[in-house]
Amino acid sequence: MTEECRVDVRFYEPPPELRRYFTTFYFTDITVSDGARAQDHLHPEWANLRFCSGGLPEAHSPNGTSVAGSSFAATGPSSRAVRFSVGTARIWGVGLLPLGWARYVRVPAHHLADVVADGHGHPAFAGFASLAGAVFADEPDESGELARITEWFLDNRGEPVPGEALILAIHKALVDPDVATVAELVERVDVSQRTLERMCRRAFGFSPKLLLRRQRFMRSLSQYLLDPSLKWIGAMDCAYHDQAQFVREFKQFMGMGPGAYGAMEHPIIGAVMRRRVSLSWAAVQALDPPDDPRA
Repeated sequence: MTEECRVDVRFYEPPPELRRYFTTFYFTDITVSDGARAQDHLHPEWANLRFCSGGLPEAHSPNGTSVAGSSFAATGPSSRAVRFSVGTARIWGVGLLPLGWARYVRVPAHHLADVVADGHGHPAFAGFASLAGAVFADEPDESGELARITEWFLDNRGEPVPGEALILAIHKALVDPDVATVAELVERVDVSQRTLERMCRRAFGFSPKLLLRRQRFMRSLSQYLLDPSLKWIGAMDCAYHDQAQFVREFKQFMGMGPGAYGAMEHPIIGAVMRRRVSLSWAAVQALDPPDDPRA
């Protein structure tokens, strides 16, 4: 598939007024041979909105939700890999940070955790209908498409998010590899564990314990994918007790063992990661800090 799939990825920083809500706005131009479809896996990540033109994607989550044939595919925050395929297509993605989810979706994140959906038909994403219908014009126009996306989010910020400071504090602590336990997270953000649990489910989609495990896993996975010469043992985060624990978590988060995953091609996700790193950003969206993906 590598010879048959060309992937061009470009990332655009939101304007300063929007930076705390999004990872990036990103454009992916995918070309495959006639009739073919590229296949890959989305890693566990924050929520995303994807507006598509051309060979529309098909995606399947382990929880049984799926989307196919839609020009607007939406995903909630995820803790498990999502299988997808796509033909020759132009795709705009909007990476929603937890604060962005709270600001623009306004549905408790745990209600849509690990969900993939047709954004045109799912009530949680009905508010984006005007954006979905406006992104693409009759002819490809990358700068015009970006301008329409940016202007829509500037015009639809709505009311401030209750608990915004706490959401940002939790997010900042989650991406700090020195915060490894729920007790350390509680201490860092200076709230009760009950308050932490409630906010994590509402804005982040998962319990604090699962979020910390996901972060540890994604640090390891990104290390390996960027430098396979490390082997899995060399890419393992130092917070893992041993290789057996890492393998168990790999199977939980990715739905397969590390050997099976390492043997696969990753034509789209690999290109995305390499481009992010070339910009001195975190390799994967889940590791982006709040406010600025370059921090």
